[in-house]
Amino acid sequence: MAFNKIKLNIAGTSYVINSRDSEEHVLELANVLDNDMKQILEKSPSASVTAAAVICALTYLDKLDRSDSSADNMRKQVRQYLEDANSARMEAEKVKMELEKLKIDIQYLKNQRGHND
Repeated sequence: MAFNKIKLNIAGTSYVINSRDSEEHVLELANVLDNDMKQILEKSPSASVTAAAVICALTYLDKLDRSDSSADNMRKQVRQYLEDANSARMEAEKVKMELEKLKIDIQYLKNQRGHND
């Protein structure tokens, strides 16, 4: 896949990057970053662009870490559900086999009773 050369403007500074992602996707990400940094700079006029970028980076890393933890938790739950479903399926098979055995026993007893009458 070829690289796309994409021009971005973040917090008043222009950047040209190469990305394998679509231009639309990269521009969307840059827009989110630009808006987040502008909010920080508006709330703290003495903050530098670098400080705003660091705050954004920490915020994004925190979100990523929380998402990763949440995904790990979901994977554990799915694994447990699969194990439970497998145990239930095995138990159902045991019950089914026992039912078949009981049907055979009933038929045997009916046949025995029929021979004794």
